[in-house]
Amino acid sequence: MTLTKKIQGLKMRLTQIVRCPNCGSQCQRHYFTNNQLVQTECNECDYLMVNCSRTGKVVEAYAPGINANYG
Repeated sequence: MTLTKKIQGLKMRLTQIVRCPNCGSQCQRHYFTNNQLVQTECNECDYLMVNCSRTGKVVEAYAPGINANYG
């Protein structure tokens, strides 16, 4: 697990390398502290999930062929 801190203006973002919940490949999870959003994205299977870090509610989701056999 790798964490990277990036500061853009006054906005802080943490980036974490995790396994994709859809295909299992390595993907990125971004934590945006200024608006309490968590975005998980996979370049391998085009998975995207954006949710509120406070409530857990899904803001946006896109997963074509979810749980399809990749590889």
